[in-house]
Amino acid sequence: MLETLFDKLSDGHFVAGVLVALGCAASILTFAMPFLQTDNLGRRMKAVSTERERIRQRERERMATKTQKTALRLEPKKFFKDFAERLNLSNWLGTNRAKSQLAMAGYRGPSAEYTFLFFRLVSPLVLSVVAAFYIFVVLQWDKPFFIKLGAVMVALYIGLKGPEVFLSNTISKRQHGMERAYPNTLDLLLICVESGMSIEHSFRKVSQEIGVESIAMAEEMTLLAAEMSYLPDRRTAFENLGARTGMESIRSLVTVLIQSERYGTPLGVALRVLAQESRDQRMTAAEKKAAALPPKLTVPMILFFLPGLFTAILTPAIIRINHWT
Repeated sequence: MLETLFDKLSDGHFVAGVLVALGCAASILTFAMPFLQTDNLGRRMKAVSTERERIRQRERERMATKTQKTALRLEPKKFFKDFAERLNLSNWLGTNRAKSQLAMAGYRGPSAEYTFLFFRLVSPLVLSVVAAFYIFVVLQWDKPFFIKLGAVMVALYIGLKGPEVFLSNTISKRQHGMERAYPNTLDLLLICVESGMSIEHSFRKVSQEIGVESIAMAEEMTLLAAEMSYLPDRRTAFENLGARTGMESIRSLVTVLIQSERYGTPLGVALRVLAQESRDQRMTAAEKKAAALPPKLTVPMILFFLPGLFTAILTPAIIRINHWT
């Protein structure tokens, strides 16, 4: 058997045939190699694109559903809508500043705008009429006419500024609640981003978790995730978040998100720095309040604490002196 093998190897035609066969096999393998390799990157990109389209479609269906009880955008009431449209209040009472304040206060959609326009027109009229009826008819105030007229004008001014003051107080309370939940929001977002989740899923997960601490922050994160799903540009969604909240801390987060989206900078490092800065700012604010506490307590101590202290100290001495005399 070995002799037969040596005889074949010594034959030049056999060796040439083997080399030709190996060369053909190598050529075929080289040509077929690109088709045999799997495109991992392309498959992952296709999966991401499919998931993004699914999220976009789900958000569109959710926002198109009008029967949800937890909708963030309410339909305007017919009475307020008809009243505002017939008198054309949006042209001379509605301003862009008022619309932005309504968004900051958490009132979204045409329902909030029509209601604000209605009360902005009706409240000064109602208060002035009530004040005039009370002063001139019920009270019969024994004062000059101009003083009575001035009181009515004061009621008119209070009714005119009442809706604006209400909006300002609502905005302050809402921003205070979001400011308290801001560091924890950054921590949750950092955990989600560093775990490998996409930015849309991260904001959606944060909105589900942060609702226990701040409902307003959960609403803003939900709106941001929805806008990122259906808006063509993420930067628009980020800028809308900063405009809706009106907070400097949120604007810093928006700047970081825009830079990460545009230049591809690491988002986790920037979020960690923002979270640390927010906690340092909270500690600084607490130290300022603690340092301002003694001056604020001076007047209450003088008015309420010192009289009681002097009474407790001097009363026995006065009683003893009176007894001796």
